[in-house]
This record gives sequence, structure tokens and C-alpha cells, in this order.
Amino acid sequence: MDSPAPIIIIGTGLAGYSLAREFRKLDQDTPILMISRDDGHSYSKPLLSTGFTKNKQADELSMGDPGKMAAQLKVSIRNYTEVSSINPSTHEISIGSEKIAYSKLVLASGAVVNRLTFPGSDSDNILSINDLMDYRLFRNKISGKKHILIMGAGLIGCEYANDLLNGGFDITIVDPSVTALNGLIPSFAGDAVVKGLQEAGAKFHLNRYVASVADEETGLYATLDDGSEVECDIIISAVGLKPDLSLASASGLDCDKGIQVNSCLESSESDIFAIGDCAQIEGIVRLYVLPLMASARALAKTLNNDKTAVEFAVMPIATKTPACPVIVCPPQSNDGEWKIEQEELDISAKYVVQDKVLGFVLTGARIKDKQLLVKDMAR
Repeated sequence: MDSPAPIIIIGTGLAGYSLAREFRKLDQDTPILMISRDDGHSYSKPLLSTGFTKNKQADELSMGDPGKMAAQLKVSIRNYTEVSSINPSTHEISIGSEKIAYSKLVLASGAVVNRLTFPGSDSDNILSINDLMDYRLFRNKISGKKHILIMGAGLIGCEYANDLLNGGFDITIVDPSVTALNGLIPSFAGDAVVKGLQEAGAKFHLNRYVASVADEETGLYATLDDGSEVECDIIISAVGLKPDLSLASASGLDCDKGIQVNSCLESSESDIFAIGDCAQIEGIVRLYVLPLMASARALAKTLNNDKTAVEFAVMPIATKTPACPVIVCPPQSNDGEWKIEQEELDISAKYVVQDKVLGFVLTGARIKDKQLLVKDMAR
């Protein structure tokens, strides 16, 4: 008798492993095959920007190699493996000439980094950090180095800046916006983050961008758009992420900003689902951990033949920037106004529409107000 086709999960990041873990709570026997293009280690991606603060090397951030994870979750894992295509009509994936049948298929392929192109942008000393393998390379590269330039003052750029400052590095941040975390928090809160990082030792070039980089034996020389020059040893490119749609799009799944799925995480093809940073759920891509975990719990039930829609509660986003910590719940409205209480770097601001709290941002010591504001929004 032929063995049943497995559930196949493409991706062994936080989304893939969290889903497998949640599914195994419901079903210990259905075969699962996990496929990863990287080394398949289990790790928490948000912890990559805490390595120096927590004094941990790349290998210490790994929570399990593929062998350990396969045994723990009762799954098969193929790492360093690229899925070349999906055939929804035959319920098969292809890995080169090899074809593998699936009963259900989950795309947990995550996000890929945005890459800027300018003279010198192909230097090996310009790095993006999107997974544990990238982080391991980065830690090796900066051994013995001192000055790091970070392109991007968004969440990832600011978190790495704070962590590297804690590691004793000289940090320069370049961003075309007028403040930090632009688009995530309002400018009055972004200014507090800039001030906090400056007080910790960071230098900022805001309203500026890197126009070119010269990679010389003596170091890197980044020329900004105003003609000024910043000398550094390594450049981190932290200019944002976008859902990885390459496989889904090539296989005919409906894609927009992400792989389009409904509230049950079902794609446009039967028995194919998407979860995590690659998924556009009911029109929204949710790039953070709390939505991912809620999605994993719901999709595990659906894969176990208990069709379940994911529900998102109030899910604040917290930054790992101890120089000026931030917790934000971005408002989904443009009709209100910010009511702000501020004392230096400590801000508590509510976004209010007709006396209803529809969003908030907290910085500094005021992050202690989180639970109160979450309750206000839940009401």
C-alpha cells in the first residue's frame, strides 16, 4: 500500500517551524516534509538584532539544527534545497527533475531584502541580514572592525544600530527620511528614537542617501547625495523587506503585495496555503511575530480538517532599541488626531477618533502603559 502524500511546508523559518509545532499538537502521525533553501536551523529572526546585547554568537542563536528539529517535530527536513515549481493540478512540487506529491502545501517562504543599486553597491562589504546564515557571515566580517554604516533608519536599522552600539562599534545611520522609523511611528516619536540613539553614540545623516561606495584596501568610502563622505569598515543595508513571491507567482498563484490568501490562509489554488511574511491575508501583509503565531495556530487546525479563520487581536509592535524603546499599534485611519503626553524621550500618544482609541505609540519609560492602551483599543 502506497504511503499517503505528506503535508509539505516550504520554509523553515519561524513561520514554518511554528506551524509544524502547532500541527503536531493536534496530529502526531500525518507525514510532514519541510523544505528549506538555507541550512534549516531553527531560530527566532527577531533575536538576530540582539546578538551583541545578549553576548551571543550566531550559533548560540540557533535553537536546533535540522536533525534536532526533525526528531522533535517528527518531520522530514531537506535543507539547502530549492523548489523549482509547483503543479497545483497534479498536487506535486518539483525539485529539478524530481517530483514529490503533496496532500496539502504550505508556502512559508518569508520575505526577501530590498536591494539598492548604485555605483559600488556590489561590494562584498555591503551586507543584508535576513537569516541566521547572513548573520553568521556578518559576525565573521566585522571581527576586528570598528565603524559600521547602516543604510536605513527603519525598525531593523535602528535595532541593529542599538545592538552594535552595545557591542562597542561606531555607528553611522543614513536615511532619506527626516526621522527614524518613518512610516511606522509618527515623527514626534521618531525624533525621540533618533535622540536616544544619538545619546548612545550613533551619528545620523537624515534626509540623505548613499549615492556611491568606493571599496578600497583602507576601507569603504560612502559618498552621500550631498557630496559628503563617510568612511567605514562595513555597510549594513537595512532598507526593508518584501514578501518572497518568486515561486508562488511562477506557479500561477494569485499574488499582489504578497501571496493572496483568505482568512483561512487558503490561496487561489486548492490545498495550497501561505503563512508568515509571504502571505497577504485578506489584503494585508503582516510582517511581525504576533500575527504569525496567530496564523500558525489557526492554520494548524485547518490542516487538521477543522477549517479555522485566523483572528487578529490588538497586536502592538515592540522595537528592541533600549536607548529609546518603542511600542506602537499603528492606526488604520486618517480621520483622527494624536493626543500626546511627552517628557523628553518618554512619550504616550493616543490616536483618537470620536473619543475612540484607534492606535497608540509609547516610547521610553512610557512603554509601561502598553496594557492599559491595548485594553482601550480592545473596547
